[in-house]
Amino acid sequence: MRAIISDIHGNLESLDNVLADIKAKGADEIFCLGDLVGYGPNPGECIDYAREWKIVLRGNHDEAVVNEAYGFNPVAREAIEWTRSQLKPGLFSSGKKKRNWDFLKNLPPIHQEDSFVLVHGSPRDPTMEYILRADTEDLLGDVPAKIKDIFSRFPRICFVGHTHDPGIITEESKFISPREMENSSFTLQEGAKYVINVGSVGQPRDGDNRACYVTFDGKTVTYHRVPYDFGATKKKILSVPPLDPRIGERLEYGR
Repeated sequence: MRAIISDIHGNLESLDNVLADIKAKGADEIFCLGDLVGYGPNPGECIDYAREWKIVLRGNHDEAVVNEAYGFNPVAREAIEWTRSQLKPGLFSSGKKKRNWDFLKNLPPIHQEDSFVLVHGSPRDPTMEYILRADTEDLLGDVPAKIKDIFSRFPRICFVGHTHDPGIITEESKFISPREMENSSFTLQEGAKYVINVGSVGQPRDGDNRACYVTFDGKTVTYHRVPYDFGATKKKILSVPPLDPRIGERLEYGR
């Protein structure tokens, strides 16, 4: 059984609890869909963990930290600049800091294994494009052109993150949230295709402030929600002037 996680965003308190939950569930591999960093106050510690996982992909915040923050709002851009200042090694930096920076720089944008594709955003644009819940809606009840095109670009299952909004999209363009599933589990039908958004570990935005991730046994996707001390993370964020207080305040509300 695999655990698939995404969008940690430097939130160490949340990640610690999620990793403990993954271990308790008996998952033997961890796949991460990107955004290890950005927003949160502990980017280096989260990278330390990530270097031990099976697969780690590049998210848009990871990409922006090692390159430039194009197309980000001011709050996210300031967090990215601060994160870069914490991670980018200098001439006399420790070996671990240099290894972490090289790890972040060299994250791949996509991973394909048999009929499964894993990306941060979308198979059309692995780091930047969002597949939103709203994209599944059409005034005439048809499958929107964007959804048709996305589904044409992978063989059977595509795991994504990026939106921080967990749920499964079917070929018929139906969005199924974990709340609509029995016991937060969904069994995949043979031959059907799905986009599976695994939610966010570090910044959930579906109105539930608990961390979110999935386990997958090859047939069934199960969503897990893990409480953590968001107050401790908020306090850290508020102690770092370059980080906008709203980054910490939103954690309580899952928005």
